[in-house]
Amino acid sequence: MSISTQLKTLCGAVLAGSALLLTGCGNDSAETTQASNEPTELTVYTALEADLLDTYGKAFTAEHPDIKINWVRDSTGTITAKLLAEKENPRADVVWGLAGTSLLKMKSEGMLESYSPIQVEKLDEKFRDTSTNPAWVGMDAWVAAICFNTVEAEKYNLSKPTSWQDLTKPEYKGHVIMPNPNSSGTGFLDVSSWLQTFGEDKGWQFMDGLHQNISRYTHSGSKPCKLAASGETAIGISFAYRGANLIKKGAPLELIIPSEGIGWEIEATAILNTTKKMAAAKKLVDWSITKTANELYNQGYAVVAYPGVAKPVEHFPAEVGEKMIKNDFEWAAKNRDKILSEWQKRYDSKSEPKS
Repeated sequence: MSISTQLKTLCGAVLAGSALLLTGCGNDSAETTQASNEPTELTVYTALEADLLDTYGKAFTAEHPDIKINWVRDSTGTITAKLLAEKENPRADVVWGLAGTSLLKMKSEGMLESYSPIQVEKLDEKFRDTSTNPAWVGMDAWVAAICFNTVEAEKYNLSKPTSWQDLTKPEYKGHVIMPNPNSSGTGFLDVSSWLQTFGEDKGWQFMDGLHQNISRYTHSGSKPCKLAASGETAIGISFAYRGANLIKKGAPLELIIPSEGIGWEIEATAILNTTKKMAAAKKLVDWSITKTANELYNQGYAVVAYPGVAKPVEHFPAEVGEKMIKNDFEWAAKNRDKILSEWQKRYDSKSEPKS
């Protein structure tokens, strides 16, 4: 068995149980020592929806056949915790598709390479790290939404909610499911946006009321919408992409954008400063901000980083853009640990078991 094969076998055994490993494991040897006829392998950590990875990966590889992506995917909270836990022994080369607040946390820990991708100035400024030492770059934004099952609502005589505050009404008791913010990026953007929208004291008061109606908290941001689509719940607090996708497949859902406004989060990309494959990593990040990449992002997300690319997404409510709150990502990242600790203390008793 060759040294290269031994390394791949060993790495695969180590990573197999730690996350959903979609396409094998990265080769730890430096770029300069790889055989010239073998592609450079990049281990890429991601929280992107699993059904998007093949599309993005194939498009990149078509232009860069000399680079192979080995995906490691899990929910936002899990991937963030994994990266922080591996700080002293990092295994990822690149993070492609993780919440901007998570990358801000990693930047504060000194884990990211300072890199400004080629033609980054073409992107909308809110998708750029404009600091002196830029370490991340945005790709798209995902937005909160309520997935409302009209069939289940009729069965239980539930009125259609129009606001977040509506979800605290007694009629919805046991009919609402939302993501746990400790494991889900969607859950965290919900909680941080409520605290910003209502103010911290009133934000926690709102969540106290909402908690009375929650049947359970999931560890996936898309799961509440999937459960609403299948009729397991009438109301799933989730995000618009997943709801629109399920409606397209025939689910009896309506996407509701609450009147107070919706939280949103940037999906972003960064390079781990410990990678031994810096040249390949930079090629991936350069490609991730191209117009071609943004056109792919727009297939599922109505808001993307490249101006002029975004076209209306089927089944997305028209008011999405105007209802996005003024989100203070720096505040959210700085207060992340405190917010999650308080949430867990108050509400974790209704969280589903981790698989």
